[in-house]
Amino acid sequence: MKSQIDRREFLQRSMISSAGVVVASLLPATLKSKSSRQTTGSQNADAQLLKPARVFTAEDGKIHEGWVVLVRGERIAAVSPPAQIHAPEGMKTIELPGMTLLPGLMDIHSHIFLHPYNETLWNDQVLKEPLAYRTIEAVRHCERTLMAGFTLLRDLGTEGAGYGDVSVQRAIREGMIPGPRLLVATRAIVATASYGPGPAGFAPDLVLPKGAQEVSGQTEMIKAVREQIGQGADWVKVYADYRHGVSGTVPTFSEEELRTLVAEAHSAGRPVSAHATTPEGMRRATVAGVDSIEHGYGGTEEVFRLMAQHGTAFLPTLTAEEGYAEYFNGYKQGGALTTGMQQALQAFKLAMDAGVTIGLGSDVGVFAHGTNYRELEWMVRGGMSPTQALLAATAVNAKIIRMQDEVGRIAPNMYADLIAVNGDPTQDIKAARDVRFVMKGGTIFRNRS
Repeated sequence: MKSQIDRREFLQRSMISSAGVVVASLLPATLKSKSSRQTTGSQNADAQLLKPARVFTAEDGKIHEGWVVLVRGERIAAVSPPAQIHAPEGMKTIELPGMTLLPGLMDIHSHIFLHPYNETLWNDQVLKEPLAYRTIEAVRHCERTLMAGFTLLRDLGTEGAGYGDVSVQRAIREGMIPGPRLLVATRAIVATASYGPGPAGFAPDLVLPKGAQEVSGQTEMIKAVREQIGQGADWVKVYADYRHGVSGTVPTFSEEELRTLVAEAHSAGRPVSAHATTPEGMRRATVAGVDSIEHGYGGTEEVFRLMAQHGTAFLPTLTAEEGYAEYFNGYKQGGALTTGMQQALQAFKLAMDAGVTIGLGSDVGVFAHGTNYRELEWMVRGGMSPTQALLAATAVNAKIIRMQDEVGRIAPNMYADLIAVNGDPTQDIKAARDVRFVMKGGTIFRNRS
């Protein structure tokens, strides 16, 4: 599937007072975006040479000491030892001493319209925070994400904010706000009466706004898919199972309904992501042909083998489970793992053993935006090497979202989405916390070298 992401995304980081005075400007140079808006940021130089201590290309899983990267415009022109680089006249050199240069990281399970539930419970965010307020929050969340070195997000549902993600995507694309490349799923699709707020716990005659689009049957399923794609969805998100009345978490759609959804989405060139935590929900979603399964905490050896056979990707969202344990089960970071956390890590191990394609998707929004690196650390704790976790967040994620020819590796002709961290994250994954340099599409958004 061809990405619908615009190829030119610039930064606006200045705020103008009513008198016309600049009251905040975080990056110096000015330029005009595609839409002719005034923006600020480091100008896309014709040629920029990045000189870190080492380069992790995500091509071979190795660190390349002393290599450099040449950027022309928004693309990578070359990556190699310095002696093999032909230096263009007037080239700008950017020194990144002691740092490792990496492809921009990706988190392909995010919710930019949510913030941690120990700040505001999910129900209260959906019921009490106005859309305008939530959109301002989403803009802030996108900025924090980019500055933390995550240059692409797949946002899997606005959680009651309608089609607000399409507008945020547009604002990033047009250079109005800083943010990562954004793939959106808009409202997401759930079975009738199986998603919040309510209906359990509320008066039965109360009409509540919903966190996703409710459907029943194949006809309504087709209609919802078409509506969401028509509004701009890059991915279709479906909840294959969820809490339902007093029965707990159960499959909420039949296999036939899921097949109908997948067929309609794929016919329109849109891949499908499925929330699924039960073995049967995961099985139904897999045989129906979804492209990725999210969470999978209850996954069994059998269902992960099935996913591997079907080529279904897995986004384990380990940090979200930590967040739930912290907010609702008394977990303290670094303390004994709760039963739910242990189950999530066991599922992660089973998926690795089965050979499932595993990407980095954290469910950020459940926990604080800009701390997406926590998922890398949990993946390592769950049994991946630091290199495997970094590949999951770069080259593997790029394949899952069908953008492997544009992002996820440091190679000629790829987008110059590059970050530099202090130290070597292939030796200590916690180095990914200390992002000193961020470039997206050849434009520098952060440089603390």
